Amino acid sequence: MTPQPPVFSLELFPPQTPEGAEKLRAARARMALLKPRFFSVTFGAGGSTRDRTLQTVLEIQREGHQAAPHLSCIGSTQDSIRSILEQYQAQGIRHLVALRGDLPSGMARPGTFRYANELVEFIRAETGDWFHIEVAAYPEYHPQAKSPMDDLLAFKRKLDAGADSAITQYFYNFDAYAYFIDECQAVGIDVPIVPGIMPISSYSSLARFSDNCGAEIPRWVRKKLESYGDDTLSIRAFGLDVVSALCAKLLASGAPGLHFYTLNQVELTTTLWHRLGLSQAMLK
Repeated sequence: MTPQPPVFSLELFPPQTPEGAEKLRAARARMALLKPRFFSVTFGAGGSTRDRTLQTVLEIQREGHQAAPHLSCIGSTQDSIRSILEQYQAQGIRHLVALRGDLPSGMARPGTFRYANELVEFIRAETGDWFHIEVAAYPEYHPQAKSPMDDLLAFKRKLDAGADSAITQYFYNFDAYAYFIDECQAVGIDVPIVPGIMPISSYSSLARFSDNCGAEIPRWVRKKLESYGDDTLSIRAFGLDVVSALCAKLLASGAPGLHFYTLNQVELTTTLWHRLGLSQAMLK
């Protein structure tokens, strides 16, 4: 089998205001110069950003770029998901990121779908092979997983349901990803599993995100970031060194690409992209 070239992609979230939409257009124009394979666009809990996600996706498409909308199923019904799928098909969207998502605040029941594998199975039943479906993977395990094996088998169920590839939660420990890939291969998983990359711009925000999603900040990285206090420039410079080294090691080990969680910010992702020589690599 001929090895496929690495896939480099960027994640955005839909803006909440007209001013935010203008800022995102300007940021996206600069990000487009990096020539990512696709932009993914997040989808709020219970479909709370459904219209804004669609609008952002259509803008990306009109600009001549590939878009991959997220679709989360918690709090949704079959009819609401079917309607979204029909809209995306009508607009020629061929790429989805299928997720379980979080139960919206105040909602007692998860809706029709409980897990992402049920969503993937439904998408395939409704649309056949129309969509390339990405799912989430957790090298450091989902925070709600009962055990590492339960988490691995939950991931396998999503692939068995029809997912084509996966994007991981962000991590800073290379060994966690390498061991996860070994575990996947041991149970017969051979789809591309692209590492998710989170640039470091703020220690307090990163610590909050990581505590919520179960991503570990290695102690030496955490201590170093803590030592900078409010020195944003030092935090970002150190973060660039840490993340650049991680990305370089991942690519050297054969990772099938990198997916950057940009948080709609241009500078850090662009700097990482150029440090790693990704623009030149994609021209080869």
